[in-house]
Amino acid sequence: MPYIAPEVVQEAKRMDLLTYLKNYEPYELVHFSGNTYTTKTHDSLKISNGKWMWWSRGIGGRSAVDYLIKVRDYTFMEAVQTIAGQAAIAPPVSLPAEKTTEKKLLLPKPNRYQTQVVSYLNRRGIDTDIIGFCLQRGMVFESENYHNAVFVGMDKGGKPRYAALRGIGTDFIGDANGSDKNYSFSIPAEGNSIKVHLFESAIDLLSYATLQKMDDQDWRAEHLLSLAGVYQPAKEIGRSKVPAALTRFLKEYPEVEEVELHLDNDRAGRLASEAIKTVLPKQYRTRDKPPPKGKDCNDFLCIRLGIGITERVKKNHGRSHER
Repeated sequence: MPYIAPEVVQEAKRMDLLTYLKNYEPYELVHFSGNTYTTKTHDSLKISNGKWMWWSRGIGGRSAVDYLIKVRDYTFMEAVQTIAGQAAIAPPVSLPAEKTTEKKLLLPKPNRYQTQVVSYLNRRGIDTDIIGFCLQRGMVFESENYHNAVFVGMDKGGKPRYAALRGIGTDFIGDANGSDKNYSFSIPAEGNSIKVHLFESAIDLLSYATLQKMDDQDWRAEHLLSLAGVYQPAKEIGRSKVPAALTRFLKEYPEVEEVELHLDNDRAGRLASEAIKTVLPKQYRTRDKPPPKGKDCNDFLCIRLGIGITERVKKNHGRSHER
């Protein structure tokens, strides 16, 4: 067995993956967004903040040695020799830490009175107490201009980072300028929970919460997360990415072990559910639980409440826009 001096081993183990790839395999490195990178060979492998995670396999690490062993199937000795050999030929150039620019969310101004948004949510079957909960925390409000319903996604510290705009009596759908889809509309559990429920939209999330309350269940007992619209998987399902909002949520709530999917009962929803189950790291248990009736959770809620289909889908043909 070849001998490698301990100091060489230590030096090799200190090299992070981003430094290794930028210096010795730049053709393999792909910029993803901000200070996050992926690789040409494995697009579910993400490199950020000195760490890397191969999401489709549920494995990760910090160093280039970890990467060569876990991803490339090198032995420890081969990994150290590869890094030490490259460094001997061309010492790595130290990489300055990249500055990340945080998006600035431009929330529309709330209307003085919230009567239209309350009436809109009531018509969709959402429980009055749940509406009050969201209004009190600034998670839902009616905009002053155009009177759209605004659903706010916040970070763990309660700072607004995303806002979905939905027309009240119109078919307008949009996001506020500067929205970060990593932080879509969610209601984290009141205490610790090992389960997160996943929905396509904020309305579906609030509909599920209402259904829980109707069934005398504690609707704050488990995490509720929406995906800010339809999740589009790759043509080859195995090459799909874990939705950005779910990736962020699982990092912020590492105690989560189970993901329950409540996506729509249409082709897009079924494909999305299959893709998420396929690419989510195997450490998470997944359960596909679409609504038993109707297209989505709000349809099912309205069916249970006896709200007719005409009232559910009736829309004004005009469009409303936030500026």
